[in-house]
Amino acid sequence: MLDALNSLSALRGPGATASTGASAAASAARPAAGVGFADMLADISGQAVTSLKGAEAASITGLQGKASVQHVVQSIMAAEATLQTALAVRDKVVAAYQEISRMAI
Repeated sequence: MLDALNSLSALRGPGATASTGASAAASAARPAAGVGFADMLADISGQAVTSLKGAEAASITGLQGKASVQHVVQSIMAAEATLQTALAVRDKVVAAYQEISRMAI
């Protein structure tokens, strides 16, 4: 699933990468009028990957006894919500593509 989300960054064009960390804050400050649909999907997928990796790291630190159970559960629940959102967006994009492909020209 993470590979599928990372592949969305290919929509941005050659040499582009999904934003994370400080660059995500910079991209959030951009005006919405200048952001393309592909850029928006790539940014969202990058944020989803970051959330999933954070939950994985929290799980590992929880197994090592360095994090509380509450923190681990909150991280996993947030990652689950992120994953469900990503799947819903994927399903909508696929449905829209199928609808467009059925249109008569």
